[in-house]
Amino acid sequence: MSKFLWKGLLVSPAVLAASLVVSSTALAAEQPVEIASVAQANQLELAGAATEQAQPETAAVTAEPTSLATNLTVETIDKENLAAPENPVTEQTKAPENPVAAADTSETQPAVAAADLSAQQPVAEEIPAVAPANTSATPPAAPTNLSAEKPAAQPEEISQSTPPGAQPQAQSNLLEQINQYSAEDSEDAAGQVTSVSQLSDVRPTDWAFQALQSLVERYGCIAGYPDGTFRGNRAMTRYEFAAGLNACLDKVTELIRGGTGNLATKEDLASIQRLQEEFAAELATLRGRVDALEARTSELEANQFSTTTKLNGEVIFAVTGIAAGDDAEGREADRTTAFGSRVRLNFDTSFSGEDLLRTRLQVLNLGSFSTNNTKTAEGELRFNAGPFGEASNTVGLDALLYQFPLGKNTTVILEANAGAADDFTNTVNPYFDGDGGSGALSNFGTRNPIYYLTGGSGIALRHQFGEKLELSLGYLAGNAANPTRGNGLFNGSYGGLAQLTFKPSDSFAIGLTYVNSYNFVTGTGSNASNFPARLGSFGLDSDSNLPVSSNSYGAQASLKLGRRIALGGWAGYTNQRILSNLATPTGSVQRGDQKIWNWAATLAFPDLLKEGNVAGILVGMEPRVTSSTNRSLPEDKDTSLHIEGFYQFKLSDNISVTPGVIWLTAPDHNNDNSDLVIGVIRTTFTF
Repeated sequence: MSKFLWKGLLVSPAVLAASLVVSSTALAAEQPVEIASVAQANQLELAGAATEQAQPETAAVTAEPTSLATNLTVETIDKENLAAPENPVTEQTKAPENPVAAADTSETQPAVAAADLSAQQPVAEEIPAVAPANTSATPPAAPTNLSAEKPAAQPEEISQSTPPGAQPQAQSNLLEQINQYSAEDSEDAAGQVTSVSQLSDVRPTDWAFQALQSLVERYGCIAGYPDGTFRGNRAMTRYEFAAGLNACLDKVTELIRGGTGNLATKEDLASIQRLQEEFAAELATLRGRVDALEARTSELEANQFSTTTKLNGEVIFAVTGIAAGDDAEGREADRTTAFGSRVRLNFDTSFSGEDLLRTRLQVLNLGSFSTNNTKTAEGELRFNAGPFGEASNTVGLDALLYQFPLGKNTTVILEANAGAADDFTNTVNPYFDGDGGSGALSNFGTRNPIYYLTGGSGIALRHQFGEKLELSLGYLAGNAANPTRGNGLFNGSYGGLAQLTFKPSDSFAIGLTYVNSYNFVTGTGSNASNFPARLGSFGLDSDSNLPVSSNSYGAQASLKLGRRIALGGWAGYTNQRILSNLATPTGSVQRGDQKIWNWAATLAFPDLLKEGNVAGILVGMEPRVTSSTNRSLPEDKDTSLHIEGFYQFKLSDNISVTPGVIWLTAPDHNNDNSDLVIGVIRTTFTF
């Protein structure tokens, strides 16, 4: 077979090239003496050497691909993938006494070395520089060994020594490999972008379009976001770049291992190696962070007490005292300084991801400030025991509610205990209504007093009419769990609320509110407006339960002027009716009507001096009886102003300190009483 092929040298250099490709293994098995004798018999001479341009870009494709795990160099990759010596043909055919034969075999190696023999060019075109045979008598020129300049790796099928009887099988394997290389295409990684057109925010006019197209079409290692965008104008960290580079390296590794041709050159692999070394620290750090995160996640999952419940809490430390002034009875108010606290633990549970079951445990020890010090609900602090309540260090169940969606735009709220209006409606008082933990320090400064005319247990709903209009409805009973006569869900005290909230923009909101109540008091304002809670003024205790019904109307508004200023305010009117006569030690309380007004104006400065800080100023009139048909409950003869200022300073994301002052002119709407000044320092911890 080999003798027949060597005679083909007289025909054409192209035939020589094709012959060398399919007979390399056969030549490796022949003895040097045989090759030399054939060359002398045919007086064969090569007049020139093969050109040095033997397509070096294809010489490294068969190298084992570099990877982040092995961190191999290009030279090491070449050596590990060669099962036989780098130039086995030369080593077996080298004969010092016959330099022509040595030149013949060495010159063909760069052409045979390329693994990319696929679809780009015919085999004869891959070796265009083989010189024609010279049959003259001129002595042959000195041999030129191109492989010495740049050795090339040999494909595995043609680098092993083949026994003399295996030439047909070797040729068949080589041809099958060539066909396989020609038929294979790049494989797209699962879930990757296969065309730049799939990225909706990438345009052909983008300056990096060609680079993205190359990465997609050559390596298939570009992935977009789930919404089909690439978001190329977003800044990225070195860790993100390292992760993206790693994805491309994995894809290149996969393609090279699969033997796909025309994808990477030695220069590409060298660049990859350099990038790999440069980002080795980032990749190692990222790998460590991911491992640590997985460990922490596993620990949390193993020790969590519930898969559906989250715990959040609020703790308030407060120092408060009266600096000067008289109480509602005209006596000098106590100058005692008190230090108290309120603790709330909320267990928020969701079963569907859209519902909420809230269970709140509360404990406090700051007694009702108004009852002990001012003898009036004016200036009542929001974070203490509440209007006319008692305080102790006993843990009790406070709020208990469950809310769930009903359709797309409606939310239903079931209040089982200690429900309030702000659970289901917008009080339209941002920066002030923090329910005692933030914002205003007093009940009056927190929200319009008519909202306090409902509370307890019941049901409420919120319905959205688009994005700008909302309807809130709620019914809460004060003694819903009491099964005795005159109590229960419908026969005892109750409050029903309806409100329309209009928000034409994020910076402006207005709410129109109606409340119908029975035996509820506002908890702020003068003693006359809070009747019957102040029956003690008539020598009676609160168990006398004088029936009172009321209809209240309110309007609240808030307007944000830029980023640093917000204006707000409200006005409220209550028509209160005493439904029966009651004899007291000091006289009788007769049936009759009262007209009660209140108003306030607010000014807030969010992010003052530091982001997260809030400064607020409020000036208003707490509920005042302006007209009464009952001589035993006359109208308030004077007007008291409630002036409050605070500055909430954010020490951290979880700690804030709020010093503030409450100034009441003419307490209990009586000019005979000296102005009352209350100082407060509140510290709030949230977690």
